[in-house]
Order: sequence, then structure tokens, then C-alpha cells
Amino acid sequence: MTTQAKLRLAAASAALVAFVATSGTALAQKKYDTGASDTEIKIGNIMPYSGPASAYGVIGKTEEAYFKKINAEGGINGRKINFITYDDAYSPPKAVEQVRKLVESDEVLLVFNPLGTPSNTAIQKYLNSKKVPQLFVATGATKWNEPKDFPWTMGWQPSYQSEARIYAKFLLKEKPDAKIAVFYQNDDFGKDYVKGLKDGLGAKTSMIVLEESYEVSEPTIDSHIVKMKASGADVLVNITTPKFAAQAIKKIAEIEWKPMHLLTNVSISVGSVIKPAGFENAQGIISATYGKDGSDPQWDNDPGMKKFLAFLEKYYPEGNKSDTFVVYGYGAAQTLVKVLQMCGDDLTRANVMKQAASLKDFEPDTLLPGVKINTSPTDFAPISQLQLQRFKGEKWELFGDVMSGDVTN
Repeated sequence: MTTQAKLRLAAASAALVAFVATSGTALAQKKYDTGASDTEIKIGNIMPYSGPASAYGVIGKTEEAYFKKINAEGGINGRKINFITYDDAYSPPKAVEQVRKLVESDEVLLVFNPLGTPSNTAIQKYLNSKKVPQLFVATGATKWNEPKDFPWTMGWQPSYQSEARIYAKFLLKEKPDAKIAVFYQNDDFGKDYVKGLKDGLGAKTSMIVLEESYEVSEPTIDSHIVKMKASGADVLVNITTPKFAAQAIKKIAEIEWKPMHLLTNVSISVGSVIKPAGFENAQGIISATYGKDGSDPQWDNDPGMKKFLAFLEKYYPEGNKSDTFVVYGYGAAQTLVKVLQMCGDDLTRANVMKQAASLKDFEPDTLLPGVKINTSPTDFAPISQLQLQRFKGEKWELFGDVMSGDVTN
């Protein structure tokens, strides 16, 4: 073979290698599972738009509006989000039915921010067996952070046990001789808080003089409040969802019981809990938070909250800035968008979970300064910090430092 022929052969071989390499790269760049394509990403969601927890429905509406904003701005890497959200009425059997529909009929890529501990418990095994991400679950139960047993399930907000431990730390320091009545919803949501509180109190669990539970099917919880006052308790740890939290605040004022009142973060919305219960009845209530209060003037010049308010004005004008659940929906949706952006053109379910478990110091616009989202393959609890706050006038006032309530399963 002549030198010229050898050179031609070498050039042809090099071109072939280059072609194969670039073809391989092109193939590697675009990977899809069910629910993703060159033009679309299908996201499924369930939310209690009706039933005893319907106050949370605005979370789904806020998320839908946020995805409209993203689509109007060109989508995610050129793909539009198709957000499919169904009402599960805070009913576990309905949740199962709707999630099966999302996976098997709508063929979504993932189920995002499904709300409620009972509902998520009901769908967890199904989604994990199907290897469909149950991503950024809208409940703080500790069990969403079990990547070994449930690698397709990840929480978003701080765990209920973390939050309850922070209340325990506060009580041990500020009121070590307290007589505590614990009022909780009789399900996994309520029991998780009770466990965290007891773990935080440690050897001082005898401070709890009464544990009183209620069912979500009860029309009113007035008799429970009367019973707790009669127990002689001077501290109430109130572990209720919004409808019952508003009832409790009203009834406590009506019977002129004046305990130190600690209220779970899931019911701190000024717009949907405190205002309906009456501002005058909520003075001095203590809670903990990780998000900014949209109605608090201290955030008027905050760059993140300016973006949030601009979003409300343009894409969700009926959204109430003082509703914590609107702030929550925005932050959760922003976190999902970040993960999908990180996925690039590899929109497989496995890569969605891989990227969700690779968040480093991510700060959605609506989180308190100092609160950052961090995840890893062994840590599926994105937010673990909270700050205490006290209700005064018509708003919450933050106090103390940003704290972490360390929890080990």
C-alpha cells in the first residue's frame, strides 16, 4: 500500500471514529422515559382541592401558575411542562386511584409534591415498585427520608420530628416546669410530631399531662379543647391541619383558656388560618418557619420576594400573598424546575432522582435567609432548618436563630 493510500485510509478511519463518537454523544445527550420528549415534560400531582384539608388546594394552583410562567419563558431546555393535577380530597383510597391514573393513563414522568401524610403513605409502595419519582412530597413525615428502603420518594419541607424537637428545646429552656397538653391529628402526621416532641423532651416527657387526638372526620373539635383546659395544662402543643387549627384558636379564646400556644408550621397561614380565626385570638401564638411571610413588610426590598410578588401579579393575581401555602407552592415548584434544568437532556426517572439528590445550597426565592436546600444520595431531607416566630398584631415576628432539629431514623 502506498503512503498516499495509507494516509487516505487513516483519514477515513479518523472520520469514522469521529462520526461514531459524535453519534454516541448525540444519543447520550437525549434520554427519555415515559412522560418526557423533545417538546414536553409531563408532571403529575394530587392535592386536596376538596374535603377537610381543602385549604391546601392553593398549593396546586400556585404550582400550576408557576409552570405557566416557566412555559411562557420558553420552558425547561426548550420543553414545556404539562402539569396534570387531580383532587384526592385528602382521602388515601382516592389518592391511590388518582395516582394510578396519572401513572398508567396520563403516563407522567413523575409525581410531584403530592400532599398529605395519609395520602402519600398510601401511594409510596406503588410508586416505588413502578420506579416513578414521588418527588418533593408535601408533608414533613420523617419517613420520606429513607433512600435505602424508598429510593423513589423524597420530601421537601423540614420533617415534623425536626420541628417538634425545636419546640421541645424551646420549652425546656423557657418553661421547664410546663404542664403540656398535646393535641394531635390521629394519623401518621400527628403521631410523627408527638414522637419528635417526646424525643426532644427526653427525660422530661413527664411534662406532658395529656395527649388528646381527633379524627379528620370530626365536624368540630370544641369538646377536645374544653377537656384540655380542664387538665390544668398551661402549654398547648397544637398539631392540627388548617381547618381544625382555626377552630382551636377560636375556641381557646371563647373559653378564656390562656396557655402558651405552640402551633404546627402546616397551619401558620395568616390568610387561611389566623385571619379566619381572628387576629385578636391569635396573639402570642408561637410556631416555627422556614419561609418568608409574603405579607411582612420586612421583605419589601428582598430580591426573592420581589420576584414572587411579580409572579403573583402576572400569573396568579388571585393568589393571596399572605397565604403561606401560596409561598410554599412557589418554593416547591421552583425547586422542581431547578432539578429538571439539572437533568439537561437526560429526562429519565433515574436521572431525575439522581439530580434531586445532588442539590447544593439551593435557595428558592421564598426561603428565609440562611435556610438552604441540600440533598445527597443518603440525605433525602432537602430542608432541615427553621426559625421560631411569634404572632403579633396581624403578622408573625421571627425571633432567635435559625435552628436545626437533628433527627435520626
